[in-house]
Amino acid sequence: MAKLNQIIAVEKGVKSKSLQDITAAHHKVQKPALLAGISRTYQPKDEEGEQLPPESTRVQVQAEDVLREMSASLTRLFDVTATKDWANCTARADVTVDGRTILTDVPVSYLLFLEKQLTDLHTFVRKLPTLDAAEAWSHDPSTDWWKTDAVRTIRTKKVPRNHVKAEATDKHPAQVEVYYEDVPIGYWTTVKFSGALPARRVNELVDRVEKLQQAVKFAREEANGAEVTDQRVGDAVFGYLLG
Repeated sequence: MAKLNQIIAVEKGVKSKSLQDITAAHHKVQKPALLAGISRTYQPKDEEGEQLPPESTRVQVQAEDVLREMSASLTRLFDVTATKDWANCTARADVTVDGRTILTDVPVSYLLFLEKQLTDLHTFVRKLPTLDAAEAWSHDPSTDWWKTDAVRTIRTKKVPRNHVKAEATDKHPAQVEVYYEDVPIGYWTTVKFSGALPARRVNELVDRVEKLQQAVKFAREEANGAEVTDQRVGDAVFGYLLG
């Protein structure tokens, strides 16, 4: 069984790593280019038309993956801090949301820690990237990305045309003006991809964080203010938040 001082000794390192992981996760989801993908193919208008290769860009970051990575990192931090606070405090209270007990017999010192973490999580979740509302998106099971319907657009080519302003005479050559006309030569078929989240999903996550914030504050108000028993609360917290 670990000693309390051993838990305190490792807590600083766990906090530092967790902060680095959360910062990295935040930077990932704030780079739209990493969440965007596209696939388009080209078909010439006729058999003699120019052949162009298909173009595609893979989605490099999926917000749900970042959420899972973030929860894995914070689970360790939540557990270490819980172990310390459980040993330090005797004042405890349950954290209950909508009649469901999320955490049981929580020390007041850990409730204070949890409030701070949930404030940071609230900021993070509210800034999660959402799908462009101007597009109609559907989930693609084969890639686990979101995608739009295929859109077909025309590819044109500028072709020179001659406009005779004045006919030739025995004294003067014809006056000809050259202009360019856009002539259809093929079609692009474009499908957009994204690793962002539906607005509904983000709103759901924000609502869950806010409900848990209120429950933690209520529990702290109720609570009164060694060898340690390892606590495992991270899975319970993120099982609710990302459930």
